[in-house]
Amino acid sequence: MPPLSPASLSPSPAASSSPFPCPSPFPFPCPSPSSSPALRASVVAALRAAGCVFAEDEAELILTAARTPDELTILVDRRVAGLPLEQVLGWAEFHGLRIAVDPGVFVPRRRTEFLVDQALDRAPGASVVVDLCCGSGAVGAALAAALGPVELHAADIDPTAVRCARRNIDPVRGRVHAGDLFEALPGALRGRVDILAANVPYVPTEEVGLLPAEARDHEPLVALDGGADGLDVLRRVTAGAPDWLAPGGCLLVETSEHQSSAAVEAFRRAGLTTRLAVSGELHANVVIGTKP
Repeated sequence: MPPLSPASLSPSPAASSSPFPCPSPFPFPCPSPSSSPALRASVVAALRAAGCVFAEDEAELILTAARTPDELTILVDRRVAGLPLEQVLGWAEFHGLRIAVDPGVFVPRRRTEFLVDQALDRAPGASVVVDLCCGSGAVGAALAAALGPVELHAADIDPTAVRCARRNIDPVRGRVHAGDLFEALPGALRGRVDILAANVPYVPTEEVGLLPAEARDHEPLVALDGGADGLDVLRRVTAGAPDWLAPGGCLLVETSEHQSSAAVEAFRRAGLTTRLAVSGELHANVVIGTKP
């Protein structure tokens, strides 16, 4: 689970399609004129001393986010203390959107954009979308932004994630539910879901301690730990998915390369027509299962 490069947070041309165009609803201003060279150098030096590999890029983003000198000090101190950059800024760039990310919430990875793209390719006319294990709600918000008006539901077991997801899902008229996987969803969704995206935790328990400190120390364990072989939650989602999918509806789950064979087998055991999509560029592996 490699950390994100700060450069990936820079607004992209696709950002114009964001449901959160500048000025955003979050307490972070639009880009401001460059700060003084001396101030910028001071921030870069502090970040570099803390071990930030992309200190110059991070400094630019932090200087843009800070509205006052006191706030700048707070943001730099938080980053120096090891808080993920996205949690320091309060947002992450994902699939052309600026996604709100609160402290203690899983930071959406750029490789998960591949899952979104696969869902859009597979079901471009989807009208009912579910983002399970939603974290910040990045996947659901991205799908809704691309698909247009849809019935969107997102769910997570972590109350902090649920509160954060509502900030991202409410603007696209979605609903966020608190609870354990399918138990959180309204029963009326059974048999109606066109896209079921589940960014489940898939790090084996014994490997959680090997993750970068930013993830290990500042993201919820429930969003990282996938059990003994990393596939516990994936198996639960896969087993329950057929009851919720519409005919022709698809389930998409991200996994790792070395887990992909076992993940594909779990999908097949659930009776789904299954294929594995791989992006070498993003180091992403997505298992896609379609209900006959």
